[in-house]
Amino acid sequence: MATRTIREIGDSVLNKPCKEVTEITPRIRELIGDMLETMYEANGVGLAAPQVGILKRIVVIDCTGEDPIVMINPRILEVSGEQTGPEGCLSVPGKSGTVTRPAYVKAVAYNEDMEQFEIEGTELLARAICHELDHLDGHLYVEKVEGELVTVTEEEEEEEV
Repeated sequence: MATRTIREIGDSVLNKPCKEVTEITPRIRELIGDMLETMYEANGVGLAAPQVGILKRIVVIDCTGEDPIVMINPRILEVSGEQTGPEGCLSVPGKSGTVTRPAYVKAVAYNEDMEQFEIEGTELLARAICHELDHLDGHLYVEKVEGELVTVTEEEEEEEV
């Protein structure tokens, strides 16, 4: 595994839709491992493949620091409720903004063995799923920010989605 460079706002790869993964190859497995390592190294709770320059529909999420979720070709099936709060992004370093997202999300995806699974999330997990899946369609959270982006401290940055 290796840490990859996180692409930042302004990089055109972040605005492109990603392609579905059709099979798990050694390169896909390596990418997933690298994404997890990169996310942890950057103190993030989520990372999408385009953030490391790869236009594949893969995201990794870990809201607890102990149970990473790998989602391949994820789709949101159901949302409900609403939550408004601060959100940041590893591709928009040093900034945060207020974003409204669903309070509950149910999604379907494939794991590293291309086995389909469903996942339900509330609060931070719901926010992270929505945030990361937006990346797969070429969107950044800054498009949804209510008000202005604000500069965050290093401690606050460690809690970014």
